[in-house]
Amino acid sequence: MATAIYPGSFDPITNGHIDIVRRARKLFSKLYVAVVANPHKSPLFTVEERVDITKAALAEAGINGLEVISYDGLLIECARDHAANAIVRGLRANSDFEYEFQMALTNRDLASEFESVFFMTAKKYSFLSSSIVKEVSMYGGDVSTFVPSSVEQALRRKLEKKAS
Repeated sequence: MATAIYPGSFDPITNGHIDIVRRARKLFSKLYVAVVANPHKSPLFTVEERVDITKAALAEAGINGLEVISYDGLLIECARDHAANAIVRGLRANSDFEYEFQMALTNRDLASEFESVFFMTAKKYSFLSSSIVKEVSMYGGDVSTFVPSSVEQALRRKLEKKAS
């Protein structure tokens, strides 16, 4: 079976992301969840914190047999470094499709050896994003149905620290 990389900001990881990981894990003999240090975003959590939070969330979800890594730069270079031949992406809505289609074509032009594999999100997560989770959490809302408890606790600690 193939090796795949599931890249993302994961700021923080959500139940929607975890659903994609669980499903991708069934198809690939080796799966890397790759936390990107995106210079175009202003993340709430540092890369190191996002790696730790992602590891804790996946462990809490009972998902093992994969590796959580971080990378900076081009995804295809990270894929090469880890001998991956597939890139996993999740799709929620048409807007995701347009962006992911552009990225898949760009990656294919840059490195034709990688295949992009798309997973449609589960219907119950079709609205869910890390941005929504952060916003609801910032205003004191309950995010327990959106993220594992370890993520909810990390959000609470981070937002309390920011407020003080």
